[in-house]
Amino acid sequence: MKTNWNGKRVLILGAARQGLALARWLALHGAHVTLSDMRSADELRTVREALADVQVDWALGGHPLALLDTTDVLCLSGGIPLTLPIVAEAVSRGIPLSNDSEIFMEVVPCKTIGITGSAGKTTTTTLVGRMAKNAYGDKAYIGGNIGDPLINYVDNMKADDVAILELSSFQLEQMTISPNVAAILNITPNHLDRHGTMETYTAAKARILEFQSKNDIAVLGHDDKGAWNLRNKVNGKLFTFSLHELDEGLDVSYYHDGLLNLRDGNAYLPLILR
Repeated sequence: MKTNWNGKRVLILGAARQGLALARWLALHGAHVTLSDMRSADELRTVREALADVQVDWALGGHPLALLDTTDVLCLSGGIPLTLPIVAEAVSRGIPLSNDSEIFMEVVPCKTIGITGSAGKTTTTTLVGRMAKNAYGDKAYIGGNIGDPLINYVDNMKADDVAILELSSFQLEQMTISPNVAAILNITPNHLDRHGTMETYTAAKARILEFQSKNDIAVLGHDDKGAWNLRNKVNGKLFTFSLHELDEGLDVSYYHDGLLNLRDGNAYLPLILR
């Protein structure tokens, strides 16, 4: 974990939304940032102008391995594959990998909720974000794989805020920090062109649980085998959800007779009519 980026030489692959936000934040915190993208200077004229107020070096038209000679940390934007030659070479040299979500999690001062899944994670993150906005107002931040990268706002966050992140398998496979509340909605075949096998894809999703403590909370979909089969990886308290009433002993939100209900230990709470 790195919280002091002053003087660090950071290479970012990909000048899209996440890479640009991370480049700005790192440059403002004293890092020597190089942004590398396959596109040309003409194609990136607008985004280069957007970063003109911070010190960022550009390496365009490819990802030459020589860039690694002056790199302390390699950061991957969403969708950059681990099989890319420069990434594989960085791993072989022992250069650590990171991304904007990992760096955000290293410095965020408040509680975090992370949501992943093969389907429905954007909808769920949006709904949880709306509920958080109702409860917390401007103290609730929503982002990650949707909207603005939250690294843009982390310097303004306070301890009593809350951050809700949608997290993709691409982001999770480099992360070594878990959110305080980690939800896996479902795991079905997806992005296998990137991950290769279901086992590798599932392992990337499961990393959202891996670094939780006993004081954290995991939420796993009960009706999806891919998610529910990860319950043995839960380190903290387990909640689940289902379209059916489940056996006693599970802390669960479930649908029954037109009503969404919550059971938490011995407490039962009817929540809302369908």
